[in-house]
Amino acid sequence: MARDEEAHDVDQENPVDALYKPPVQKSVMEILACDEGDESLKRYKEALLGNAVDAVIVDPADPKVVLLREIVLLVDGRPDAVQDLSDSKKLESTSFRLKEGVHYKLQFKFYVQREMVTGLRYSHKVTKMGIPVINEHLMVGSYGPKSELITYTTPSEEAPSGMMSRGKYKVHSKFTDDYKNVFAKWEWTLEIAKDW
Repeated sequence: MARDEEAHDVDQENPVDALYKPPVQKSVMEILACDEGDESLKRYKEALLGNAVDAVIVDPADPKVVLLREIVLLVDGRPDAVQDLSDSKKLESTSFRLKEGVHYKLQFKFYVQREMVTGLRYSHKVTKMGIPVINEHLMVGSYGPKSELITYTTPSEEAPSGMMSRGKYKVHSKFTDDYKNVFAKWEWTLEIAKDW
């Protein structure tokens, strides 16, 4: 995980985001209804939004637009470590162990239902013994509703190494969008050890 000069609360706005003004939020139906007479624009919108022209509802009991399902720890030469995030009660028990100095990626699997999500972001703040270590904000993208699982993989990071770096880190994560909607917010543990 790349280190920032200053670590801030994960709820604090990313300085780049402060300069960005998102477009006016519109529903999928409003987007599809715009310029109805333009056949080429209609085909373009259908290509972008896929089967969103029909209502896509993956979980009728969940009103959220983004439904987080899994977090996966990817390390070359090791089996993928998968944590189920479909049950909100399991979010807080997520825990991964890493050997110091290895390169790894995090992968998130989620659905987008009901409406389009614009500027989906993943943010996390990492602390060790209550001391802020890292604060990152990653752009995941914009997606129309679809019944297929969507996968996002973070850039490769190097786990810290050395005796002082070993131990348990608390990770405060969240998924938000351009309009400050919070789709998932949870804490989990990352342990850096001398060996697996």
